[in-house]
Amino acid sequence: MTTSWRMTRRGALKLGAAATAATTLPLVHIRSSYAAGKLKCGFWDHWVPGADVILKKQVDEWGKKNHVDVEVDFITSNGNKLQVTAAAEAQAGAGHDLMSFFTWDTHNYHAKLEPMDDVVKELSSKAGPFNKVSEYLAKIDGHWMSVPTSWGTQTKPSCARISLFKKYINVDVTKMYPNHKEANEGADWTYDGNFIKAAEAAFKDKHAFGLGLGQTTDSIDWVGALFHAYGAELVDAQGKSQVKSEAVNSVLEYAQKLVKFLPPDTISYDDASNNRSLISGQGALIFNPPSAWAVAKRDAPKVAEDCWTFPNPAGPKGRYVPFLGYYWGVWKFSKAQTAAKDLITFLMQRSSVEQREPYTVGYDIPPQNSMMDFKIWETVEPPKGTVYNYPIRPWHDAIPSLAAAPAPADIAVQIYNGAVLPTMLAKLKSGSSIKDVVAWADNEVQGYMQP
Repeated sequence: MTTSWRMTRRGALKLGAAATAATTLPLVHIRSSYAAGKLKCGFWDHWVPGADVILKKQVDEWGKKNHVDVEVDFITSNGNKLQVTAAAEAQAGAGHDLMSFFTWDTHNYHAKLEPMDDVVKELSSKAGPFNKVSEYLAKIDGHWMSVPTSWGTQTKPSCARISLFKKYINVDVTKMYPNHKEANEGADWTYDGNFIKAAEAAFKDKHAFGLGLGQTTDSIDWVGALFHAYGAELVDAQGKSQVKSEAVNSVLEYAQKLVKFLPPDTISYDDASNNRSLISGQGALIFNPPSAWAVAKRDAPKVAEDCWTFPNPAGPKGRYVPFLGYYWGVWKFSKAQTAAKDLITFLMQRSSVEQREPYTVGYDIPPQNSMMDFKIWETVEPPKGTVYNYPIRPWHDAIPSLAAAPAPADIAVQIYNGAVLPTMLAKLKSGSSIKDVVAWADNEVQGYMQP
């Protein structure tokens, strides 16, 4: 299960003024006049049942040690309540001190957030740099305006049926990407190689890949990774349209072949559709966090026992895996900024992050690569190690992907929330020509680029 966040073109994000220059604050909590008061935190309500318990426990322990009374609210993303809450607090200038933000929210509210350069510097000095997707979304005009968190952060790699892949392409995916570090076996895990061969065979066998071309994040993210794998950008980092480029034409030529093998209802997929495809035993492969496998473990154990997670296929320009992150920020209006920063620093220490992982069954992905060696991913079963390759590991030769990047954020968010990328493929699925799809996308992008 993943979070969807849709916005109309007219309602798309309008970025405000440049971020306020960072103010250096001490990282060690100082017992000042607010120490006897409250620190109010708005955390995302985790999908994994019972996961909130460990985060609340950690917060309570920190509060007791630092003599701070911490009030915690867990806010669901269902119905966009998390985003609605953040919007209301930004407008009112009141609410939580520490707030959870979804993908594009830091850019939306950066002018109302306290710079977090000091926190990021401290965390980076201990656990290394944050990945490039996190930096793109949280660092604005040279300043970190929120802190990337592991809480809820996910990748969306392949989750395939072991038996069906043996049947379709004679490949044992557990050996292609084993549950330990070694050279991969069973080569040619590329879009134009074994991926499309398996997709065609699965479609003919009535086990079509559960890949959507709908309007929500699962569809947007996997198609975004496909575009990146072909070097295709709708808008480049300088803000120039690339819709009519050779790279975009190349990925559409490939997609024209692939969409023939996607489910008949692929255009109407939401973020639960691919989960249902796997759990029901219908789909041979999906791109998703292990939430679908976890539900299958409970409701369809025979399916779960036959599932294996491994990276997305590679394209001519590399292997890209969708990365969907959450962020923690502190409002400028907060009177407990130092305490909020200190709490975030504590919660993102390696020991704190690792302590939470068993409670989330390995769902959460740390945004710092040095933490990809936690044992949790080796031990989850059945089968043992089934999600070992859920994190992006160095030997995967994979790159975190954010659909619509590297376009400037004010344009990228509109491309993302407008679901332009999956809609392009949906049009191909419906019979439109590549020429017509390019013309439609170009019109959309030109509209987004207007001042």
